Amino acid sequence: MPVARQSRIWPSGGVHRWPSGGTSAEHTHPRGHLVYAAAGVLSVHTGRGTSIVPANRVAWVPPRSPHHHRAHGETDMRIVFLPPALTRQLPAHPAVYLASGLAREVLLALTDRPGLDRGARARLHRVLADELREAPEQPLHLPEPRDDRLRAVARILDADPADSSSLAVLGRSVGAGARTLSRLFHDELGMTFYEWRTQLRVAHALVLLAEGHDTTRVAHACGWANPSGFIAAFSAIVGTTPGRHATAGASGSTSRTSAPRRGPPPDCRG
Repeated sequence: MPVARQSRIWPSGGVHRWPSGGTSAEHTHPRGHLVYAAAGVLSVHTGRGTSIVPANRVAWVPPRSPHHHRAHGETDMRIVFLPPALTRQLPAHPAVYLASGLAREVLLALTDRPGLDRGARARLHRVLADELREAPEQPLHLPEPRDDRLRAVARILDADPADSSSLAVLGRSVGAGARTLSRLFHDELGMTFYEWRTQLRVAHALVLLAEGHDTTRVAHACGWANPSGFIAAFSAIVGTTPGRHATAGASGSTSRTSAPRRGPPPDCRG
């Protein structure tokens, strides 16, 4: 298992430089913390499922929540521990927020300058908490199915996100009708099958882009018949085009990206 090439941890935060594929063991922290990828892409795995964290998102992990991380592409991972008074202002469950330009700059300042005096650090923590309270939750989240039939569908499409089988065809593979599976997607995961599959495909696309693959190859590998359909779906969910995202991730840029479109993601059938 690849390990971090460089790690610096101090009481208020830390930096891990992960090679592509680097994975931490499952662990917990007594304090809540924020996770940000200044370069590369992180996946954060908790009991609620998997969240993908590109450079325009920041992940919140509450105190004592079991979790582990995985890096996709060369990843510059930043961690900021929050004091209890600010922790109580954030959700009791893991969350992913759209990161404003100011939030990103504060995250970088807190982790680039571990020697900040207590007063300066407290002021930056308050600014960061204020920014997150105003930010919409924008998860690239793949919730963990509970039903065995949904788990089976998830395994099939996770192994091959380009599989464009209908829900009826997938249902025959897992022993359930399309209507039953459709109801389970709605009741358990809070989205339609096509919305969920789009989230899955975009999550895979983020990983492939972080590994250096070009947009056309990623589009086909993730199930879109043409790059334009992929670009539209990716931009609606991530808030920037695949090309701009890949350039920003490779350079560690923290330039502002646009907010993703509200509402359900577009149909992922390509």
